[in-house]
Amino acid sequence: MAKLVFGMNISLDGYVDHQKFAPDPILFRHWIEQARGLTGSLYGRRLYEVMRYWDEDHAEWTPELHDFALAWRRQPKWVVSRSLTSVGPNATLIKEDIETAIRGLKAELAGEIQVGGPELAGGLTDLGLIDEYRLYFHPVVLGHGKPFFTGPRPPLRLVASDLIGGDAVRLTYVPG
Repeated sequence: MAKLVFGMNISLDGYVDHQKFAPDPILFRHWIEQARGLTGSLYGRRLYEVMRYWDEDHAEWTPELHDFALAWRRQPKWVVSRSLTSVGPNATLIKEDIETAIRGLKAELAGEIQVGGPELAGGLTDLGLIDEYRLYFHPVVLGHGKPFFTGPRPPLRLVASDLIGGDAVRLTYVPG
């Protein structure tokens, strides 16, 4: 059975914003290795559209950026959207009966499926489908933006804490 994991970079005050703070080289390497080990990724429309950046090579990329792009391209992706009509390479669109589709993925596959996007994760949390939450805290205060938890925080139990790179702390929780 696959495990659904929701993990993102987050500010100290609980907001996610991929443009306001970037991972240091050690944390970026961590993200590359994590992407390599995933069974796949599950995205909401908005984050999937951001991540489509990795579908095509860019001349200015460093070797690390190429490594991440290759890892991202190789993994299957499932995109939950009622507005999209198609998705890119190695991706499947989920438009209807989202709960049944996600439960089916969990039952049919093994390993970790990353959940991308706070709104999608919030809906999956409400359905009791998220198995683990990984919050990568950065020493940044944003004061506004998209919160990591889009609704009431579910009861959680801390199972691990790690310093990754120079200033990111990963807190890993499971539903309590």
